[in-house]
Amino acid sequence: MSSLFKHLLCVICLAALSTAVLASPTQRPIRFAMTPAFLHDQHALLAQWRVYLEARLKRPVEFVQRDRYRDTMDLLQQQKVDFAWICDYPYIMLKKDVRLISVAINGSSPTYRSYLIVPARDSQTRSISDLKDRVFAYADPYSNTGYLVPRYQIKRQGGDPATFFKRTFFTWSHRKAIDAVAAGLAQGAAVDSFVWDSLAKVRPDITGKTRIAWQSEDYGFPPIVAQNQVSGTDFKRMQTVLLGMTTEPEGQALLARLNLNGFIAGSPKLYDSVSEMMTAFGEP
Repeated sequence: MSSLFKHLLCVICLAALSTAVLASPTQRPIRFAMTPAFLHDQHALLAQWRVYLEARLKRPVEFVQRDRYRDTMDLLQQQKVDFAWICDYPYIMLKKDVRLISVAINGSSPTYRSYLIVPARDSQTRSISDLKDRVFAYADPYSNTGYLVPRYQIKRQGGDPATFFKRTFFTWSHRKAIDAVAAGLAQGAAVDSFVWDSLAKVRPDITGKTRIAWQSEDYGFPPIVAQNQVSGTDFKRMQTVLLGMTTEPEGQALLARLNLNGFIAGSPKLYDSVSEMMTAFGEP
């Protein structure tokens, strides 16, 4: 092999190596926080969604799961995550720190409700007033449907949420609040309608041990948000991917597993009624 040929081969190899490095630079992962309000122990689904997002964003994606809403709120305020799927209550509390990126379509609208549930054998309870001096399970102190709504209903009826029940406790997820009522650990709970409806499709043996005694009005579905330091480019790319899930078979399959019908850009006005309830308690 001539020295000239060897030299040309070396140049070609170096050029190819350089091109490969430039084509796949090391990139900081996009960090996306989740709470147990939406996905409870569904690691396989999150893994599939991560692969879907990475392929379209051309960036590594890391889902960050926390057990309590406050932990997710802290991650956003400390700018340790880029995006998060949070409850509407935290969204209003964090409105100066985050931007609304999308809202899920639950059934035919971007809304959900609070279900007041009781044990299936309880055929008498019709409203929260019937549960005075009973044991009640709250989902999370930063949950709209699992904490704010039942306390607001008590306050509207002239009661004091602090003394209304015999005993209360937090389960730290809507799924666990449903489990608590089903198991007889609580005589009532207020839960996210989306969580109860989704669970009813896969575990009717659990939801069948509970009964929906009352339903609230519609509230804006828990939003996906971006913390304020996320660049406009990353914000738009993520929003485009989420809104485009209905346009391709893989996205449609993921939405079906999420028990959702798509995402829309949404509006902060969806959460006005939640803000009004918070104001009744001197928040935010």
